[in-house]
Amino acid sequence: MADKWIAGIDLGGTTTKIAFITNSGDIVHKWEIPTDNSNEGQNITSNIAKAIDEKLSQIGETKEKLMGIGMGAPGPVDYETGIILNVVNLGWKDNYPLKDSLEEATSLPAAVENDANCAALGEMWSGAGNGARDLVCVTLGTGVGGGVIANGNIIQGINGAAGEIGHITVIPSGGAPCNCGKTGCLETVASATGIVRLAEEAVKNSSSSSKLGELFRITAKDIFDAARDNDQLAQKVLNEVSFHLGLALANIGNTLNPDKIVLGGGVSKAGDILLDSVKENFEKFAFPAVRNSTEIDIATLGNDAGVLGAAWLIKNKLNQ
Repeated sequence: MADKWIAGIDLGGTTTKIAFITNSGDIVHKWEIPTDNSNEGQNITSNIAKAIDEKLSQIGETKEKLMGIGMGAPGPVDYETGIILNVVNLGWKDNYPLKDSLEEATSLPAAVENDANCAALGEMWSGAGNGARDLVCVTLGTGVGGGVIANGNIIQGINGAAGEIGHITVIPSGGAPCNCGKTGCLETVASATGIVRLAEEAVKNSSSSSKLGELFRITAKDIFDAARDNDQLAQKVLNEVSFHLGLALANIGNTLNPDKIVLGGGVSKAGDILLDSVKENFEKFAFPAVRNSTEIDIATLGNDAGVLGAAWLIKNKLNQ
């Protein structure tokens, strides 16, 4: 079993990342395929099975080399049954039996979990978590995802929806609409989309000059770059983002007191200019014992976090 590989899958609405991973967490092969969500997503698992078979053939291995398959999927997942409760952009109907479909297509034992939870597991196993058994991972991308690990186990909640950090309400009155149907969610101010919205509103309502006002289309990267150059409007946006994010993380820290809070996703690539500002707000709002023991850091695995966490899922399941 020790020399066998695990197939890790990170399922996205546009592309599906696949990797063969050793028992110790080393990626030996990784590649992507398009996600075909036509025909109510009926081709998704069969395409994954075909891609795995083709890759094994290319490298001169057989299915016997694989001990199992783990998958991270967007949306709440019932971990015990492997049913994905609802999805927005994969074509499946609600309560889709993803684990059963994956096992039928691949003839391998499978485990399925929410993709943000898999990213958290990946960082715990091989990344910034550095083996920490109490960890919160916050993914700052187009939206804001979250995964909570306590004593080495993902906290799933009664309906698979634990760790929805992006939907913590940070602006209780007058907040922007969120895709979840609420208003004022953390996602509306700390995702790439939310940060750009804040900047566009600031440019529109400001009479002072800013580099951002000269751009045809503002990106989150533009905002952080301008803030580094001491652009006052960009700095104001950064301060607002880090205030809300730091406050939310402090409340999470006060509730869980994790060893580490790890920030991942595209927005986290801003690095220290974001991290330092978030830490400052975290330290302002965190309970002293939490402030002195919980560390905030940037994720290290990038796009590999999801496949590694998915692989850890099935490795852990088969070893129990």
